[in-house]
Amino acid sequence: MSSEGFLTALRRIFPAERLLMQPAALAAYESDALTAFRERPIAVVLPETQQEVIETVRACYEHEVPFVARGSGTSLSGGALPVKEGIVIAMNRLNRILKLDPHQRIATVETGVVNLDITKAAAPYGLIFAPDPSSQPICTLGGNIAFNSGGAHCLKYGMTANHILGLKVVLPDGEVSCLGSESLESVDADTVGFFVGCEGLFGIALEATVRLLPKPETYRTLLAAYRSMEAAGDAVSSIIASGILPGALEIMDNLSIQAAEAAVKAGYPLDAAALLIVELEGERSQVDAEWERLQQIIEASCPYLVKVARNEEERLKIWKGRKSAFSAVGRLSSDYIVQDGVVPRRRLGEALARIEQLSVKWGLRVANVFHAGDGNLHPLIMFDARQPGALERAEGLASEIIDLCIQLGGSITGEHGVGMEKRAYMPRQFNQVDLEAMQRVRRAVDPREIANRGKLFPSGEAPALHHAGVHPLERAGVISRE
Repeated sequence: MSSEGFLTALRRIFPAERLLMQPAALAAYESDALTAFRERPIAVVLPETQQEVIETVRACYEHEVPFVARGSGTSLSGGALPVKEGIVIAMNRLNRILKLDPHQRIATVETGVVNLDITKAAAPYGLIFAPDPSSQPICTLGGNIAFNSGGAHCLKYGMTANHILGLKVVLPDGEVSCLGSESLESVDADTVGFFVGCEGLFGIALEATVRLLPKPETYRTLLAAYRSMEAAGDAVSSIIASGILPGALEIMDNLSIQAAEAAVKAGYPLDAAALLIVELEGERSQVDAEWERLQQIIEASCPYLVKVARNEEERLKIWKGRKSAFSAVGRLSSDYIVQDGVVPRRRLGEALARIEQLSVKWGLRVANVFHAGDGNLHPLIMFDARQPGALERAEGLASEIIDLCIQLGGSITGEHGVGMEKRAYMPRQFNQVDLEAMQRVRRAVDPREIANRGKLFPSGEAPALHHAGVHPLERAGVISRE
């Protein structure tokens, strides 16, 4: 059918106010949190029901129009970047909590629900939803599922995949499938695990049954300040070696400390080379025993300052600084790239020293804030996009950091995903046989490659690097990119 036929199909599904095609309306969807890359979709649709999403995907399949599902647009890898000559399906209005069973400790929710809202709904029953990305107050569950998000407490509780029991999904051909169940036990293939982390290449999750956990009886949180990053890294190694499993174990360097303190006044010492945040949580008797041992380990690591949260207000203040770090770096630099490599814990100190050397080599500042417990680095590479060649230098530095992570036995991504940003790095970690096997799986689910086309795999045209050519709807006078 013609391109006009596709738009006619969309108009049958959506009223005019929920079918966005004007340039001003589309501008807000041209990029996700990786703002260095932009692409204008031909349309954005705002479904309010699951059936509208299903009908939209079926129309895309029939007319071979690529689509991207988008929640709050917090992806840092270009995962929610519009596909060239495609549409965006904005899922935010599918945000209902359909069921919450405190006895079974599960909830069934639509995937446009904000992550933190699940915990808010479960709180009256003494329950929480454990995955807690830094963007927790605004990111949606659908994005968490697509990228298998983690967060500060993933060291103890695992990633999103560990908390999804069942999914209702629409596949790229419009077929609706139910994966998993409400049970914690399954004898079938792990189809939920297959879908979680697919970065949108297998379709769109419409609703999810999630596992809820009892809210920990007590928390103990401390902040230790060090004169060197190496000392903070050694403290992490000592904590893990002791057998203590903290709920969270985070490190921030001086640049991220400066930015976070300026933004939220968390009470961080501005002269620290590194801050270590450690949180124990669980049953009071266990936490009390571990707390005594933890304090001994911290004292032996020779911090020059230790602050213990005396109440919930002080605890939340410490975490507000950490979770604000990414956005707060905007106070130090007009533009920055957030990397997401992983290295073995035992090589954290080496990795950070090498990143500092690379920062000097490329003449760019790098703020480091990361999940120390699982070696998930988040170097924030600062640059000024107004300066000729600055973005290219930032990308060159980012590329060397990715190579470093691979050389040290790590991975190119921990939780932000490959998306559009790390496509070119895939062959550095995976050989051709691996990549071909991945693509065969992808094509088995989506033979027309219309779901988040151009992402993840290094082959094919990147969706936002080239804007050449005229879209057929422009030639027909249906849309304009002016």
